[in-house]
Amino acid sequence: RDSQDTFFINPEIVLRSHTSNVQIHLMESLDPPIKFIVPGRVYRNESISYKSYCLFHQVEGIYINNKVSFSELKGCLEYFIKQMFGSNKKMRFRPSFFPFTEPSGEDDIWDDERKQWMEILGCGMVDPNVLENVGYDSKKWKGYAFGMGVERIAMLKYKIDDIRLFYNGDIRFLEQF
Repeated sequence: RDSQDTFFINPEIVLRSHTSNVQIHLMESLDPPIKFIVPGRVYRNESISYKSYCLFHQVEGIYINNKVSFSELKGCLEYFIKQMFGSNKKMRFRPSFFPFTEPSGEDDIWDDERKQWMEILGCGMVDPNVLENVGYDSKKWKGYAFGMGVERIAMLKYKIDDIRLFYNGDIRFLEQF
């Protein structure tokens, strides 16, 4: 994340802004093929709104094997979205940029309540430089990765109008789940 989006406790301590560091540790300690889901709480210095908060729960996935493709990543994410929201839920997959994947994309889900798109995840093919830096031969191994926000998915699934409701401590809201 950009330094302006990151919470610094002091010059030596920073709060985690994504869970990708776990993916790197996995790749550094395991030989491919690998397939992992990595959940965790993350912190970002963002403008707070109905869909953005300074902390949220992220689930990242990584898959490294010798025959991995962008179309496989897209199919995996489409399957997840259809299972989560139903086969009739409108979604779109669009190009994006992330520094450690190339090509990169984002998935948006149509928010029926607001009549607009809401981004729920970013994804892409693991950049060959990342593979090389963890000791993988990028000519032999390919991979994809994704990261999604749990609260945004819950907002869309359960028609929750404000992400801050997850964190305001109102037991009446929390008991619904």
